[in-house]
Amino acid sequence: MYNMGTLARHGSTAQKQKYLPLIAAGELRMQSMAVTEPTTGTDTTKIKTSAVRKDGRYVVNGQKVWISRVQHSDLMILLARTTPLAEVTRKSEGMSIFIVDLRESIGRGLTLRAIPNMVNHETNELFFDDLEVPEENLIGEEGKGFKYILDGLNAERTLIAAECIGDGYWFIDRARKYANARVVFERPIGKNQGVQFPIAESYIEIEAANLMRFKACALFDARRPCGAEANMAKYLAAKASWEAANVCLQTHGGFGFANEYDVERKFRETRLYQVAPISTNMILAYVGEHLLGLPRSF
Repeated sequence: MYNMGTLARHGSTAQKQKYLPLIAAGELRMQSMAVTEPTTGTDTTKIKTSAVRKDGRYVVNGQKVWISRVQHSDLMILLARTTPLAEVTRKSEGMSIFIVDLRESIGRGLTLRAIPNMVNHETNELFFDDLEVPEENLIGEEGKGFKYILDGLNAERTLIAAECIGDGYWFIDRARKYANARVVFERPIGKNQGVQFPIAESYIEIEAANLMRFKACALFDARRPCGAEANMAKYLAAKASWEAANVCLQTHGGFGFANEYDVERKFRETRLYQVAPISTNMILAYVGEHLLGLPRSF
């Protein structure tokens, strides 16, 4: 969504005509966005991957990490510096975004290495070594890529919020069913307030997060500023989902650790969203600075 949205909102007419019908038809897969780097993390303005214009092409060199779905994509959105950081007035300037055709790039200037991880999510390290990208694959204006990426990241955060909310409902539903079915001391465990109340509390928190998610989506669709709402939706949903995961595991007791119930798998998966795609600490810093007028903390 956030990849295709970036292309749909900021791409040229020629780019939209070339790619969007094929993406919509399922003939092209565009699921990957390459932003994060090993030495910068969330400090995106300090990225080192460069794209230098030369003879109608951009030559890309650098490295990316934690780039998901590359192995299941044909096209990728890439953020790279087209003007060195030392030469720009504002550090958010001088970055540009490109469409990279992975079918033509892997093994020809682009090398990828899979990162095995706790939740078995397909994510990778990328290495760019004089990768050539056609000039016409530049999205929007050169040097304005950071602004375009932020637009896509607002969509990403609302999408992740929706995913967490879905996980939260799943945990609550599993906990509810087990609490009704599991009988101990001749009564269903859900009859005990110590079991019932945490499930109810988690349900309330998921419902509240869902409202913020829809508020962020409405603003995004209306093309209005939604950075605060997207961040808060992601924060609330990730927190509510993680708390629901703990409640679900606790309700199941020892069986929560058994593979057959799937609780342990989802428990591990939903923990990710406290860290990525933006950590809870970064969201709190954003709210503190931009909404509450507190001093910038980083």
